[in-house]
Amino acid sequence: MGQAHVLEGGCRCGQVRFQLTAPPLIESLCHCSGCKRMTASAFSTTISVPTEGFELVSGKPEVGGIHGDEAHHHHCPWCKSWVFTKVDPSMGFINVRATLLDDPRAFLPYVEMQAAEKLSWLHTEVERRYDRFPHLHEYPELIAGYAAWRAAR
Repeated sequence: MGQAHVLEGGCRCGQVRFQLTAPPLIESLCHCSGCKRMTASAFSTTISVPTEGFELVSGKPEVGGIHGDEAHHHHCPWCKSWVFTKVDPSMGFINVRATLLDDPRAFLPYVEMQAAEKLSWLHTEVERRYDRFPHLHEYPELIAGYAAWRAAR
């Protein structure tokens, strides 16, 4: 996704709409039990974008999933789709559910996390794999690796 390219998406019923106006920091899959339960699927898909590259176009999402200081999962109040997650604001990014893009074929996962919880029958093609979440100090190198990998595609 180039810098001038805007990706749009929304929840299942269309009440909550968003735009991504900045290139992703990283694209990933998560196999943790929480993501599997929230998506009712084998894993969640995530595009992490800089906070300033995410725009809520319409709707008023409500917080669902876990409640507390750890993360805020934003859902459509009508259809209950899990649209995006905000973590600590000082981290400077928002995680958007990639399958909610109008054209989810733009999503290309680079890394999978929590692979230790991956369902045994599931096979994915990614460049990097972590049994758990990467440590915070690993993210700069992971993001740089993703940028080089994505530019080569």
